[in-house]
Amino acid sequence: MRILLVKPHAQLLVPIRLQEGFLHLEPLELEIVAGGLEQEEEIKILDLGLVKKDQFTTFEKTTKLWQPDLVGFTGYSTNISAIKKLAEITKTINPNIITVVGGIHATLLPEDFYKSRIDIVVRGEGGLVLKEIVRRYKQGEPLFYDDVALTTQDPEFMIKAKTEPPAYPQVDKIPLPRRDLIDRSRYFCIWTSSDSGRLKTLFPQVASMRTSIGCAFSCSFCIIHHLMHRKYLQRQPIDVVNEIASLKEEYIYFLDDEMFLNNQRCQQIAELLLKRGIKKKYISWARSDTIVKHPEIFKLWKQAGLSTVYVGLESMDEAKLLEYKKRLPVETNRKAIAILKELGITLHAAFIVHPDFSEADFRRLEKETLALCPAEVSFTVLSPSPGTTFWNENMDKFICDPYYYYDCMHTILPTRLPLKKFYRHFSRLTELSLRANPLRVNKIKVPVKDFIRAIIRGTKYIISLQLIYRDYLPKKDD
Repeated sequence: MRILLVKPHAQLLVPIRLQEGFLHLEPLELEIVAGGLEQEEEIKILDLGLVKKDQFTTFEKTTKLWQPDLVGFTGYSTNISAIKKLAEITKTINPNIITVVGGIHATLLPEDFYKSRIDIVVRGEGGLVLKEIVRRYKQGEPLFYDDVALTTQDPEFMIKAKTEPPAYPQVDKIPLPRRDLIDRSRYFCIWTSSDSGRLKTLFPQVASMRTSIGCAFSCSFCIIHHLMHRKYLQRQPIDVVNEIASLKEEYIYFLDDEMFLNNQRCQQIAELLLKRGIKKKYISWARSDTIVKHPEIFKLWKQAGLSTVYVGLESMDEAKLLEYKKRLPVETNRKAIAILKELGITLHAAFIVHPDFSEADFRRLEKETLALCPAEVSFTVLSPSPGTTFWNENMDKFICDPYYYYDCMHTILPTRLPLKKFYRHFSRLTELSLRANPLRVNKIKVPVKDFIRAIIRGTKYIISLQLIYRDYLPKKDD
């Protein structure tokens, strides 16, 4: 059976496309789905995020040329319109091609695909479900089953779509990714951390990994606790280390929602890496209270190769942290920052810009940004995640199509400041963050061509953020 697995690109391209000039990770979710299929299947992964021109034309040409029996799509909320259009193209080419969609949005809000050209909506971990769908197809059985594979032709589809997401399978049942199906040389992440004061490249080839799924916390803006029913599933240390050892890449990006919640497990992983002499460099996410509670774990991981830790600081304001349900005080954020600096681990601080920010709020965040120096700093606009309580509470406030604009850069809520002024301040935050960047502050030596590439892309990105307000203006042909 010929199976085409597709990851579309968001249609509001400019900020995202420029952001991907610094970070473009492999389509791990599709690699895992492919890993669950039998070796006899013919599988192709099409990452449309790599397409510089029109993704729909590229998809149409690929589908006509390859003639798949089944096309599977994955995507976030901002990809919904693109997925529907791609499914329409698929059925126009050949109405007998089975169209399947999975991913976070399909799991939480499958009803959004009702009366579309999608045949099957997969909820939950697709690595096992698609294998069963393919088996049923070959045996001539119905492709839909239980609450994990819904058919849009079912008269009771909308009733079933309103049920809670299915439970995730045991983590050891989830297949390993088929990394051989992609061109791994095309995936990278900007790397600003260096103990020697020198980097061979700013943009090393990077592999992505997942060692756990879920999170024990329930921040108001996050969908993970809705998706996972507040469960935290963890792979065994030996399995994690074996996969790391199998990767040819020297640099690894952990995609866990929060990798370090179980300090004993993380200690075992680090000790195994050191014992086996596996020398790689890592990026991971961690909560600030985890860092404060277990600095010894991060010290050990520094020895194992941990270079950068992404920390969702979100805010340095107590009221905002309470609103976001972070369940920690600002002082914990400050302690975590100090610990990482002492250990020589690069901090990537992630802040949330609230739509109700005043100019004074922006100025305070500017000061906090410069005070973090040296550190990587990034900013997103507070955006209710589809399917969450926060989303439902704000539905009557949306100022635009909440899916199309949902990229955490475009606000979908009204701003206190005029949009043009809001995004002028927002872009300035990113501009100031360059002053705090470790490359500049620590005077790390990098290849000239990489330095120029970073400056050009950074400048274009800042300008694109400043001009986001134009995306809300009426089009001339309206």
